[in-house]
Amino acid sequence: MKHLEILDYAVFGLYFFLVIGVAIYVSHKPKGHERSAEDYFLAGRSLPWWIIGASLIASNISTEQIIGMNGTAFESGIAVISYALIGAAVSILIVGKFFLPKFLEGKIYSMPEFLKKRFNKKVSTLMSVFWILVYVFVNLTSVLSLGAITLEAVLGIPIFYSVVCLAFVSAIYTIYGGLSAVAWTDFIQVGVLILGGLAVVWLGLDEVALKYSGKGFVKGVSTLLEVQADKFHTVLPRTHEELPWTGVFLGGLWIAALSYWGCNQYIIQRALAAKNLKEAQHGLLFAAILSVIVAVIIVIPGVIASELFSEQITSRDQAFPVLIRELLPVGYSGLVIAALIAAIISSLNSMCNSVATIFTMDIYKGMIDKKASEYSLVKTGRIATAIALVLAIAVTPAVASMGKLFSFIQEYTGFVTPGVLCIFLTGLFWKRTTSKAALWVVMLTIPISIIFKVFLPELAFLDRMMLTFLILLLITVLISVFSSKTSETILDNFKTTEKASALYNIGALILTSLIAVFYIVFQ
Repeated sequence: MKHLEILDYAVFGLYFFLVIGVAIYVSHKPKGHERSAEDYFLAGRSLPWWIIGASLIASNISTEQIIGMNGTAFESGIAVISYALIGAAVSILIVGKFFLPKFLEGKIYSMPEFLKKRFNKKVSTLMSVFWILVYVFVNLTSVLSLGAITLEAVLGIPIFYSVVCLAFVSAIYTIYGGLSAVAWTDFIQVGVLILGGLAVVWLGLDEVALKYSGKGFVKGVSTLLEVQADKFHTVLPRTHEELPWTGVFLGGLWIAALSYWGCNQYIIQRALAAKNLKEAQHGLLFAAILSVIVAVIIVIPGVIASELFSEQITSRDQAFPVLIRELLPVGYSGLVIAALIAAIISSLNSMCNSVATIFTMDIYKGMIDKKASEYSLVKTGRIATAIALVLAIAVTPAVASMGKLFSFIQEYTGFVTPGVLCIFLTGLFWKRTTSKAALWVVMLTIPISIIFKVFLPELAFLDRMMLTFLILLLITVLISVFSSKTSETILDNFKTTEKASALYNIGALILTSLIAVFYIVFQ
């Protein structure tokens, strides 16, 4: 257990005072000015590129990455970095180039709204329910679980109390401020997260150097590359349980990534809140660059922990918490713990805001009260946020006891993502795709995934996602081709003539090339 000193508490307290203060300031409306639904759920569509990029990464990088991916690196090496490079940076650039212009042209609030405009209400409603269930019972519970595990390992706080405290702090300004509070505080939180994570990497590499009678960061890097050489490979065997090269490079990871960054409400919502397409795309380019930086934080500490403290670590998800406990001096401990909690709260905020948006705009307004006032919509969103957190708190202790939580998140969201990506890809880029085909995809994605899991349990979940996606794509084509009705005119509502800027295209090309070089060096 980590014993914090006065300086640690001071850093920790100052951080949260700053975050909550900023959240209240940016959310405040002058007396007599009622907050509209667009203000609450999309920050008035006024976010600049640097807020969009930072908020995207802060929302994505939570304990499921910091703890979960470092745990995977502790066990299997740096191959898990593909989730940050292919699964984040490259995928973000693809979404910014091809998906985002169509979404912004349609002026939508949410992903279900796109499905309603492109297909019909049945498809939209079913996907709304799926998304809410996944956000609450997989994403929220997993983030809370890993956060609670970290606080227990570092500070000795029991898991249940940690869960309640994290949810309460998240609720303080998410319920009050909506997306404005979430996005602007994310900008602060991603800075603290990167600073704290890099501190762990620096001190850990210095300790590796000392272990072998060396000194300094550079010596630590060279030493770690030598003594842990077997863990510095980005390509793992076809038979690997979690990261087979087939799933990473040919299918499953791409399906998960494009679905996550391009069709996921709590991620794409930031881009939907942009001033215009240029700001949105530059925000995504900034997010891709940040993803490459963050990749170091969410992988290298796991390998360092394997070298320094493998005998102390009984579960791989303990790798990063043990580094904090053993390596960090006074002051840094408070900063890194604040960074971890910042990551947890940022993701919780984003997920809760997305649950509120989908429930309010697509279920409440779409089905219950079509003439709801702006005040009623905002109130409903706040209530939905509170209920989502209460449900997550109730389920989290059971999830926390499962272990391998990063894999849990990827696998069980993977029951839905093949269908999600299939619907959006065909809906965005093939006019012949019909509502009937989309509805069948929604209904079949989970059953097909379950069949593969039951009858081919040895199949890695990334490979299972790829096969499920291909089957669903075939079903979509067959039903659409033999259907008498098409949606050719509907897709015209999402056409755009605005092109990506030269800065975006050049930046995307350079970043993708650098990532390719990395894979060649560490194949």
